[in-house]
Amino acid sequence: MNKNDFIFGIRAVIEAIESGKTIDKILIKKDLNGELARELFAKIKEYGILTQRVPMEKLNRITMKNHQGVVALLSPVTYFKLEQIVPTLYEDGIVPLVVLLDGITDTRNFGAIARTAECAGVNTIVIPERNSVSVNADAVKTSAGALLHIPICREIKIIDAVRYLKECGFNIVGATEKGNEIYTDADFTIPTAIVMGAEDKGISDEVLRLCDNLTAIPLIGSIGSLNVSVAAGIMMYEAVRQRLNYNMIAE
Repeated sequence: MNKNDFIFGIRAVIEAIESGKTIDKILIKKDLNGELARELFAKIKEYGILTQRVPMEKLNRITMKNHQGVVALLSPVTYFKLEQIVPTLYEDGIVPLVVLLDGITDTRNFGAIARTAECAGVNTIVIPERNSVSVNADAVKTSAGALLHIPICREIKIIDAVRYLKECGFNIVGATEKGNEIYTDADFTIPTAIVMGAEDKGISDEVLRLCDNLTAIPLIGSIGSLNVSVAAGIMMYEAVRQRLNYNMIAE
């Protein structure tokens, strides 16, 4: 990990929070306490920053300097909220295309999806705060820099993001082997959110129940599934195909 990717020490992390640095999450030693630690916890709560309690060994693997039991991992991008993105898209007369990643944890898959999304004109990618990938240096590299060009929304829970998008008139299209229709039958010419599930479990049941379309990609060979980044690319470029046919995209 590059030294520019993190900040360590309780006071230094407090100052980073107060200065407005974009922090991906803060790693905290399991038994950290004391007056200065309580000040840090208050700042974390005030700013709603994601934290993770970890053993000292994990912190020492990041840095052997005097980290005082606290290391803040910095994000190379500023995260957005859907409430910041969606109204602006509608105001600009754009028919939005959004990709939601429900529990994807592999950085390489994330980077590959982001690269395709940027090329396909996706307006934003949505990830949850927990049990998910985040934007770090490895993800940016894998995406060929695409993550620096496409807005990333990080929401507390994906299901809440899905509910918000439905309220905003989006059609929610889930890509799943449980799908009851071929992915090409879904209408991508209207405001659309494509949901891609975790590498091992797919889309969570609670999100599946909210999808307007459950779509499957035909598999002709003997292997039972596609890599999620490949499947996401197929879904996104079906949206591109349909929108080009309706002259919604300038070639």
